[in-house]
Amino acid sequence: MSRNLVSPRARWRRGSPMARHDQLPAPLRHWLAHAALPWSLRSILPLWQKALRDTGCETAALARLSAAEAATLRRDAAQVWGTDYPAR
Repeated sequence: MSRNLVSPRARWRRGSPMARHDQLPAPLRHWLAHAALPWSLRSILPLWQKALRDTGCETAALARLSAAEAATLRRDAAQVWGTDYPAR
């Protein structure tokens, strides 16, 4: 008897990831489309909700997301290319 083998560590998603993406607020979807990093919904949604709750303004929340992304890029660049990158 043949059976499909699936890893016991496999995680099954509930619902459609694209449908979840489509339910995001338009400003956040636009920001994600132009983001430098490939953010997942699992990581960006809590950041968005906290930034929106703290600032009360979509524009300020988006600025906070951009600042978080820039900090991540700085940290990753230092780990990948060293602290002297880019050479001055």
